[in-house]
Amino acid sequence: MYMKPETTVSKDRFNNKWGFVISCIGSSVGVANIWMFPYRIGEFGGSAFLIPYIIFVVLIGFSGVVGEMAFGRAMQSGPLGAFRKAFQMKGSRLGSAVGLIPVIGSLGVATGYSVIIGWILKYLADSVTGNIVSAKNPEEVFASLSQDFGSIPWHMPGLVLVMVIMSFGIAKGIEKINKIMMPVFFILFLFLAVRVAFLDGSMDGYIYLFRPDWSAMARPQTWVYAMGQAFFSLSLAGSGTVVYGSYLKSDVDIISSARYVAFFDTLAALLAGLAIIPTVFAYGMEPDSGPGLLFITIPSVIRNIPFGRLFALLFFLAVLFAGATSLVNLLESPVEALQSSLGLGRTQSLILVGTVTAGVGLFVEGDLLSPWMDGISIYVIPLGALLAGVAMFWICGKTFARNAVQLGRIRTLGRWFEPVTRYVFCGVALLVYILGIFYGGIG
Repeated sequence: MYMKPETTVSKDRFNNKWGFVISCIGSSVGVANIWMFPYRIGEFGGSAFLIPYIIFVVLIGFSGVVGEMAFGRAMQSGPLGAFRKAFQMKGSRLGSAVGLIPVIGSLGVATGYSVIIGWILKYLADSVTGNIVSAKNPEEVFASLSQDFGSIPWHMPGLVLVMVIMSFGIAKGIEKINKIMMPVFFILFLFLAVRVAFLDGSMDGYIYLFRPDWSAMARPQTWVYAMGQAFFSLSLAGSGTVVYGSYLKSDVDIISSARYVAFFDTLAALLAGLAIIPTVFAYGMEPDSGPGLLFITIPSVIRNIPFGRLFALLFFLAVLFAGATSLVNLLESPVEALQSSLGLGRTQSLILVGTVTAGVGLFVEGDLLSPWMDGISIYVIPLGALLAGVAMFWICGKTFARNAVQLGRIRTLGRWFEPVTRYVFCGVALLVYILGIFYGGIG
């Protein structure tokens, strides 16, 4: 039987539902959304790709995202404590060991992500000084920055900036900064998307994005990559969303919260596509996926676009906000784990996690970054999400999961809940894990 979780008076929490929702949106709206999502649309049938993508967003949003939020809140803990308590229900002591998997995955991705935040910070600085339009060839700039130990002067300040934000805690740090950064992100990208519409040749970009190739829907790969894009875009990993859920008050409707997260995450990706892809086509560039789109193609365009320096400033400021809010979420999982398992203070935990992230990150810079991020995202992240789904919906049991999600909700959950969460979501998570290995990454 599900019992209302005990609350800890000293536990820092989100002030309200909207602070929680905006923070979850900030965690899901990341740099990969900006450079990968628009490319995937064009690669797999234009607007035809959006149909399977939206189907998976709805399925995963109302199962996996809901489950991770409720798992954290019900257990009043991040993944380490949540898994431990779940396995204890079955008399097993393996929970803490299993809970380490999503924590390690979160820290691993954060290590590589902090390097990319440094790149963004460098390009933002160049936008302020004007170097982005007057310096040497963008390919040479990026080659220098992405070589071994090439971004230390930007990598370290970027990481310190994020750690400082986190040092203020949940309500005064994470929630407050997301309430500033996320609205500004949407405003900036909306402005850029409108501006881009007036560029000569931008129509080819819209055709690339939205011209439907219905035959693509008959190809299994379209559905595989749509599933992967939706899964990773919603930030499912059994870590960050679980942690944020543990900071959530009991009177918040989780189903409603997940709906908003799914909607605004998709909107952010579409806005990024509307700002980037038409610009690329207007100047005869290729909409290549990966870091090259942000750090080579866009800077090349900026050198020719009217008011390019202003465009660059707004663009990289928006991208920095998206990256920083995601990195905050990734780092919060190991920080919370140290606080809850070892009883360390928040400052001590931040220093320890920051030191590990910086130390490993120095050696990840350069040629190791791509295989490092691929390895973590293919083998660890989806496994963490799958384990969280199994723990919440199978190990804790049907009644526990239903009552945990029902808490704070007026309307009673329908009969759809158990089959969609236990079978559909866990099945999708297993498929993402297997197919990710088979294809070498699908999100």
